[in-house]
Amino acid sequence: MLLEQHIEELRLELCDAIGPVERREIEVELEMACAELAVIIAEQEGAVDAEPPF
Repeated sequence: MLLEQHIEELRLELCDAIGPVERREIEVELEMACAELAVIIAEQEGAVDAEPPF
């Protein structure tokens, strides 16, 4: 599954979340997926170095 699809599915799940615990779990997973996508995009654009610093 593409990361963008996963993010979209998480957004849909967030709309259907029943309780605060479930909602928070989905929010955390969504935040992590969005951060991962941001890193991938930054690496592709050359904004960050994909190699480890050592």
